[in-house]
Amino acid sequence: MLKFLSKVRIEFNPLDPRTAACMKFLAHCNARKAKESNPSCQLLVKHHTDDHPPALITITFVNGVEEVFDATSTPARRIRTMILVKPHQRELARYGYDPLDPNGNITIKWDVVQINDATQDVRVYIFNYQLFRHVELPGWRLSWDWPGDEVIWNILGAESTEQGNCPAALRGKNLPHCCDKQPVIIDLLPSAPFNSRVANCCKGGVLSSFTQDPGKSGAAFQMSIGDPSLTSGNNIIKPENFTLGLPGYTCGDPHSTMTPLFRALAAVVDAKLKLDPNVSSKIFFFNASLYRASTFDVLNCSIRTHNSSSYCHVGRIGWPDESPPLLQLPNEVAPQPVVQCTHFMCPIRVHWHVKESYTQYWRVKITVTNFNYAKNYSQWNLVVLHPNMQNVTQVFSFNYKPLHPYGHINDTGMFYGIEYYNDMLLQSGENGNVQTEMLLHKDSGIFTFRNGWAFPRKISFNGDTCVMPPPDDYPRLPKSGHFGEPSKWCIIFSLLLVIFF
Repeated sequence: MLKFLSKVRIEFNPLDPRTAACMKFLAHCNARKAKESNPSCQLLVKHHTDDHPPALITITFVNGVEEVFDATSTPARRIRTMILVKPHQRELARYGYDPLDPNGNITIKWDVVQINDATQDVRVYIFNYQLFRHVELPGWRLSWDWPGDEVIWNILGAESTEQGNCPAALRGKNLPHCCDKQPVIIDLLPSAPFNSRVANCCKGGVLSSFTQDPGKSGAAFQMSIGDPSLTSGNNIIKPENFTLGLPGYTCGDPHSTMTPLFRALAAVVDAKLKLDPNVSSKIFFFNASLYRASTFDVLNCSIRTHNSSSYCHVGRIGWPDESPPLLQLPNEVAPQPVVQCTHFMCPIRVHWHVKESYTQYWRVKITVTNFNYAKNYSQWNLVVLHPNMQNVTQVFSFNYKPLHPYGHINDTGMFYGIEYYNDMLLQSGENGNVQTEMLLHKDSGIFTFRNGWAFPRKISFNGDTCVMPPPDDYPRLPKSGHFGEPSKWCIIFSLLLVIFF
């Protein structure tokens, strides 16, 4: 039984399959198609009961338009299925959705390339199809559940973390590489011996984003697997419950696809992992200023997630112009952030400076500063959402690629470093920053310096989002009188020059 609340606010992702029904309903309700570009609406349910849907539904759009509709209509029934199941809870589909990368995922392919008498040769691929998120150190840790008593006889291009408890019948013989019911596989380092490698392996578990370096966005390894208790069998072994060992990622159910060439012998098991946007371990700070920034207040914004922690040293390690010896830091695989002592206490600061305004163009300077003593950011990237990104004319000292998450809409771009020049953001210190300037053409239809329009709508660093403040909090251009009115001392001094010279 559905229980309807008196007031419900529903916000949908633009690519959520339920959004189409919502937008069709909104278009049917409102002749002006209110909020079609921003699918959110507010529902006020009247004449409701606990066990029966209401007779009338009043839709209050964000722009103030109100419409009343029959709850028994087909569009209303579609919306009704999206209303709450339990009081004070909202049923929202997340699907690991990121509006800047709606189709981003990590795909695992389990390819059975050959079936022998009692074993199967399997090649496993991991592809990072995310536009701007990397798989960073300590890297991926692929795991799954065997459906039976299968073991890994040998492996190339990767290794298991533990051998596990092998059956007594195998003792005294060549033991399998791994007998765990839930093996954990990690990548080899780039220095791995040649006879232990396969193509596209050995990256230390690190995968680049698909946009930044497609050639380094994938990994692979090969295994020989089988059930020691069986001497023959043609059934394809299909593992279950894949995990990648990365915080925030969950894997969907795998599905089988038969290839035309090896329909009788091979199968590919695909499993896609999506990132939960609510899981993050980074803290960021945004700093914005306008042209002639000394006459303005500086805008700050920061975000701290529930599972993030950082601390600062106030001794020698805390001097802003001095990099600390890494031996002073904890010798851990993934140390906690050790940040410079600042008022915002964030490891990364992004400074957006509207520097110049010309007749047809305007210039922006972007500076990314690393305040983290414990980490260098290799292959960093910065994603910016701004309506004028479609008119980027020139970018200095950074690489730039426009992102098109929604086809024809070109308001999002990705900046990243030039290889061997500034593709690594070093730890906090004198060289712990990268910067560029960008020239944009003024679009006469939308360009303005009013109400914070010149500042980004959204910024992310390596896929971690900085929550932007509302435009009302952005610094504003001063009134012209602040620059045009000379001081009285300047006038007196000018008169003295005229009198004496």
